[in-house]
Amino acid sequence: MEVSRFLFPKDKVKYIPSSATMREAMDLLEKDHYSAVPIIDEEGRYVGTLSEGDLLWKLKNTFDFNLDMMSTISLNSIKRYRHNESVMIDADMEDMLTLAADQNFVPVTDHDGIFLGIIRRRDIINYYNDGIMD
Repeated sequence: MEVSRFLFPKDKVKYIPSSATMREAMDLLEKDHYSAVPIIDEEGRYVGTLSEGDLLWKLKNTFDFNLDMMSTISLNSIKRYRHNESVMIDADMEDMLTLAADQNFVPVTDHDGIFLGIIRRRDIINYYNDGIMD
């Protein structure tokens, strides 16, 4: 079964533009109580996932850090410690279990890398659970 059936579309997903600042990212994560969000570039392509851990490591490793600096630090300067792999829209759900073990969500793109939305881990688990119960 194709992942498109389980797609949580981009217009319902919280994501952050790659041009955003550390402050904007922290505000988004705090407001929506997320631990990670997809990063989308100016052309709409998925470029990675930003996690709370990435922000914490940036805080720790920035000499003389103060809160005012957060508005001047671009997301591009924040190292991402995990690579959240994306899948193309025509991927099969059968390929998703391994990704779901390590990611809260799996970003979905078209063949040009344009971000279309996500597949949530709970939807992947439910798909496999339903298969076991049948």
